[in-house]
Amino acid sequence: VPVVEYCGGTEIGGGYLSGTVVQPAFASRFTTPTLGLDLVLVDDGGGVSDNGEVFLIGPSIGLSEELLNRDHHDVYFAGTPLHERHLRRHGDQLVREPDGMFRALGRVDDTMNLGGIKVSSAELEATVAVATGVAEVAAVSVPPPDGGPDRLIMFVVPTDDTVDGEALRTEMQSEIRSHLNPLFRIDDLVMVDALPRTASHKVMRRVLRTDYQA
Repeated sequence: VPVVEYCGGTEIGGGYLSGTVVQPAFASRFTTPTLGLDLVLVDDGGGVSDNGEVFLIGPSIGLSEELLNRDHHDVYFAGTPLHERHLRRHGDQLVREPDGMFRALGRVDDTMNLGGIKVSSAELEATVAVATGVAEVAAVSVPPPDGGPDRLIMFVVPTDDTVDGEALRTEMQSEIRSHLNPLFRIDDLVMVDALPRTASHKVMRRVLRTDYQA
């Protein structure tokens, strides 16, 4: 029995990418846009790409038309790239692989540029989560006040009160150097009691970033 991968969101009334039972199924891969809408991937320069931010092409019966306490147009349509059809921002980042399948890279908000190299928060967090004394961890990037490359900030929920921050930072940096990229440097490590989460338990890295810059 195949596992049918499905990617979407409440505000679109279902999914925008899926697997099917009539195409080959591969773990963590999506084979086709769902019925009723289409999508385009846009790179940092605003051009159509095989690796970039997802923009949905409607109309589709499930797409939201208003939001509570937010401006719907600003959230989904303001500043979207020019295209022959009206684009709606969704916030995910995908890559379309040579065989035509799609792979999710995470939320655009959770992708950072460290020294000219793109990396996802999830990759960094998975790499350092094995360090001694880490119960939970969230990685965010913060622009320096005087300009320049983003700074990498790690928010850590320690396993107990005896965890030494400097020793932990050293061990986490060693894990990044060995298993990810030696050019990624932890600028600061912040101990917290808990990570802010949404009702669906997703880590709100944007809140951490805002609080750090305050």
